[in-house]
Amino acid sequence: MGRGRAKAKQVKVARQLKYSSGGTDLDRLQKELGVPDDSPADDAYDELAEKYADYADDYEDQRKNGTSGH
Repeated sequence: MGRGRAKAKQVKVARQLKYSSGGTDLDRLQKELGVPDDSPADDAYDELAEKYADYADDYEDQRKNGTSGH
């Protein structure tokens, strides 16, 4: 006995976390994690995205034309 109140509080907190509007300060989190503002990983990602965007376009064209790339 006596667990009902504790469980009700846990359920209340869980619902608040699940349905909260967010409120996360992403800039503060970024600083806390030590991520630099302009990460070189972003540049590498952009280069890969550009490279593979061409492949995606070619693939889409092949699908539309019904041809295979081989």
